[in-house]
Amino acid sequence: MKELLKKLQKYEIRIRKAINDQMQGDFHSVFKGTGLEFDDVRSYQYGDDVRAIDWNVSAKGHGVFVKTYKEEKEQSVFLILDVSASQAIGTSGQQKIDVGKEICGVLALSAARQTSQIGMVCISDQKEKYIRPGRGTNHAYNIIKALLELNTVSDRTDLAGGIKMALGMIKRRSLILLLSDFIDQNYEREMSMLAQKHDLIVVQLVDKRETAFPAMGIIPLLDKETGKTIWVNTSSEEFQANYLATYSLNQEKIAKICRKFKANFLTIYTDEDYVPQLVNLFRLRHKIRKNG
Repeated sequence: MKELLKKLQKYEIRIRKAINDQMQGDFHSVFKGTGLEFDDVRSYQYGDDVRAIDWNVSAKGHGVFVKTYKEEKEQSVFLILDVSASQAIGTSGQQKIDVGKEICGVLALSAARQTSQIGMVCISDQKEKYIRPGRGTNHAYNIIKALLELNTVSDRTDLAGGIKMALGMIKRRSLILLLSDFIDQNYEREMSMLAQKHDLIVVQLVDKRETAFPAMGIIPLLDKETGKTIWVNTSSEEFQANYLATYSLNQEKIAKICRKFKANFLTIYTDEDYVPQLVNLFRLRHKIRKNG
């Protein structure tokens, strides 16, 4: 636990220093809100947008009232981490799940030091772990400890179900970080709903062996989620073409949703340093926000 905390704190310091250098000390804006939140109601005035009318309040018979909003000064952060068996691919200590947990730990520490609320849910085809949003360094350490001690109940993936569950938990608009390898099907509708309702960052975790499968002849492949072994000819042109096409289509599917709803999309390879990529992502978000 101590070694992991030291590693995460080291990464966090690198991130904070790099962003401070590039954003003129404005690192606190990384977890700031980007939209508006409900503030109060007031009497309708000539020229007000009728779409702002609060019909529930107006129906009480004391006049017509419109909702007023204020700029979100602080935004809750929520981590959704896929912990299904397909994430357990890669070298020891550097599997997709390891990198995902590290990123969650770094972001938890960073959010805590900016007094932002942060919560987390770990998903497979069920809820594996839920931590309510909270503030402070101790809360961040509780998240890291929970990730370190996590023993999953199920190996299977159900991204659609996991996202739908998270949508039911998170009532107010939040900054959502969804981390997964996205090796699943039929989750597009739920991910679109998440992007529409919240400020979404999608992080795809990839092991490079998944993007270019070596030609090794006929070998057994174990599906970690089902436990079944199948024999495939990895040297055949058909296998290689189908394998690459499946990966490419999956990436384009995610990118298309993110483009449509202006969500951020980042692919992180397990053998690469993810700190510069996170820095670039936050710098891009800051630049877009600053330019309006």
